[in-house]
Amino acid sequence: MRLNIGEKLRRLRLKRNLTQEEMADRCELSKGFISQVERDLASPSIATLTDMLECLGSNLKDFFSETEAEKTVYARSDMFVKEDDGLLRGSITWLVPSAQKNEMEPILVELGEGGQTQEMPPHEGEEFGYVLSGAIALHIGGKQHRVKTGESFSLHPSAAHFIENSGKRKAQFLWVSTPPNF
Repeated sequence: MRLNIGEKLRRLRLKRNLTQEEMADRCELSKGFISQVERDLASPSIATLTDMLECLGSNLKDFFSETEAEKTVYARSDMFVKEDDGLLRGSITWLVPSAQKNEMEPILVELGEGGQTQEMPPHEGEEFGYVLSGAIALHIGGKQHRVKTGESFSLHPSAAHFIENSGKRKAQFLWVSTPPNF
């Protein structure tokens, strides 16, 4: 297994928006040596590599860890579904696992006839929804807005709000909140 230390160092340097000369100054090395290391023409000692990584805001452990790359695509088997026969009369599907650690949280909500979401208190951030099928009623601050298939809603939730299905068939909608609060 080839480590590609030079290429990893180069990517880290570029990620920090440093030129080879700026990095050389910080590490008290020559620009030529930095260039040779990045092209795998020279190998730094452990002490020099440690110094280089410190100048780049990293360390040996993080540099050599083989952590899994951030996941981009999620299969149905990655998603978490919560069925609810109570208030919701449907289900909530968390489309991105562990999304609560992200800036936004997308869920897929299915409301059965007469179903509704929990009432959510006012909060900082934004919410967006897109109705995939059926129709829903968005209740916010004492007002009601009807949203039909193919329509969307966007709000800065400054008042308590919830969504209900007052129709005769199930309704399904995509709901995205930032920050996460589902």
